Amino acid sequence: MGGCSPFLIEAPEVQRLCKEAGLSEMQYLITLVKPTQLLARAPISRFSVGAVGLGASGRIFKGVNLEFEGLPLSHTVHAEQFLVANAAQHGEVQLRFIAVSAAPCGHCRQFLQEVWGVPEINILIADEHAETQSLLYFLPHRFGPDDLEESTALVFEPHFNGLSFSSMNYPELNPKLNFCNGDQDVKEDALNLCNGDGDVKEDTLNLFNSDGDVKEESIHNLSSSEDLYQFRVAALKAANSSHAPYSKCPSGIALMTTKGNICTGFYIESAAFNPSLSPLQAAIVAFLCQDGGNYEDIVHAVLVEKKGAVVQQGDTVKLALQKISPKCSFHLFNCYIK
Repeated sequence: MGGCSPFLIEAPEVQRLCKEAGLSEMQYLITLVKPTQLLARAPISRFSVGAVGLGASGRIFKGVNLEFEGLPLSHTVHAEQFLVANAAQHGEVQLRFIAVSAAPCGHCRQFLQEVWGVPEINILIADEHAETQSLLYFLPHRFGPDDLEESTALVFEPHFNGLSFSSMNYPELNPKLNFCNGDQDVKEDALNLCNGDGDVKEDTLNLFNSDGDVKEESIHNLSSSEDLYQFRVAALKAANSSHAPYSKCPSGIALMTTKGNICTGFYIESAAFNPSLSPLQAAIVAFLCQDGGNYEDIVHAVLVEKKGAVVQQGDTVKLALQKISPKCSFHLFNCYIK
């Protein structure tokens, strides 16, 4: 992923660009807001929002709003949510500055309360005033994680939810598989089922044609053996990374694209409930950061969630996929606390 993504600039490149432009990191951040707005997908409101964040790692992350025709507005991904999911999927530990094209709405001000280091995040609205304010300025009488849980890991802090499948008789995750999102360590093992020439590797899943694209017959018929198993493990790994301290209902999803990439997303819950980001929304963020193609390029989806969870994603994800990518296959698997 890395520097090839339109939604991420690696730290050395940030330093180079700032030096060439003669700008500070914060000044450079502001220049990226308008170009980032052009990446938004807002077919309903026609109102494009861009958010650009500087991480403690020195990397710059971008986010845009996503709207989905044919679905309730609650499926919308806000630009700040996109930004947070993007940074979390890349193993960022803290956001220091966020520059946005418009003042964050109440939904986003609340969602940002789940992020580690809230008091140290500064928001800059990239208009003619360009004034920087603490995030706490935008939500002075906050309701946050400490109102529901005395102590809980926040977004950007390590999470492991202790989930597994009921049967322990399954192999470990294929080390040849690599994911579109995740930190640098994960990226080294990433799922790229094609080699550098675009041809399918001889030892990869048997889902592809000679051009490196998913076979037409595989779009609807993902086999139930090794290939389906690998999706289950990818989705389980995402579920174990999810932030669900209030409902205790973690979930994760894995998406396969026509290019043979697997993008994963994990549930990010909000103390106020409604601003929560579903695993599908998070996975679509990963998909756009990696492939950047049409939603119809998503051809397989596997969701993993707890058996009997009081908050269940399955039916909603299935409905959303029918509108977002109608030809996408969908599989739901239950997992358990170890």
